[in-house]
Amino acid sequence: PAFRRFQRGYYRGYLPALAADWLQGPYLYKLYQHYRFLEGQIAILYVCGFASSVLFGLVSSSLVDRLGRKKSCVLFSLTYSICCLVKLSRDYLVLVVGRVLGGLSTALLFSAFEAWYVHEHVERYDFPTEWIAVTFSRAAFWNNVIAVGAGGAADFFAEWLGLGPVAPFMVSIPLLALSGFFAVKNWDENYGKKRAFSKTCGDGLKCLLSDRRVLLLGTIQALFESVIYIFIFLWTPVLDPHGAPLGIVFSGFMAASMLGSSLYRLAVSKRYHLQPV
Repeated sequence: PAFRRFQRGYYRGYLPALAADWLQGPYLYKLYQHYRFLEGQIAILYVCGFASSVLFGLVSSSLVDRLGRKKSCVLFSLTYSICCLVKLSRDYLVLVVGRVLGGLSTALLFSAFEAWYVHEHVERYDFPTEWIAVTFSRAAFWNNVIAVGAGGAADFFAEWLGLGPVAPFMVSIPLLALSGFFAVKNWDENYGKKRAFSKTCGDGLKCLLSDRRVLLLGTIQALFESVIYIFIFLWTPVLDPHGAPLGIVFSGFMAASMLGSSLYRLAVSKRYHLQPV
């Protein structure tokens, strides 16, 4: 029962943050198009977001450990809310700043919440380590469900209610505020070990270069992600001229992703023993 309560407390802060993130997926390109920007200008905005995510991803773990995991989760809610508000502006440089803030927020989303949970699970509550996988597995399931629902919700606000492509970004803000509120109200602060940033990067580089398998895995992952990011950029301008409901299409993509994850789990289960080679 104590573990269930702790788990629910984590989900209350984490799942609204994921919902806010997914809501912004279907209409980003459409919004920039709505503001009359050219495809090349939109491409630069996308690159700014991806580049800032890479740069902040390098320092996010050190930043989170030093600042405190709870504070970092609250900082995520604040920076992502500003990122959403900035979408109301038609000024190109302001939108670039918004993309940079979006990169910082993404880096915090995928580092601060999990780091906070693992520390509390092991250090404060002393629950069995193998239970961590149970929490993250359920979080992954709900993440997929939320992603599918977010596409429909984005379509509802943008198209059905006629509020335009900026509407999903505005709807994200209350969810981000809810996430920050639960973190402030219910979570205790914890910190990581303070390590020099240069040493962290040096250790990572050494691991990358000393083990050929790590280098190959990283290369394959980078190539795969490249295809995904090209797809993320191009699907809207390809389908939008045909009047496709972008939110519903996005839900379809997320449902396919969910199906793929389910098939993989089934394939590697004890029943089928299909192991990746």
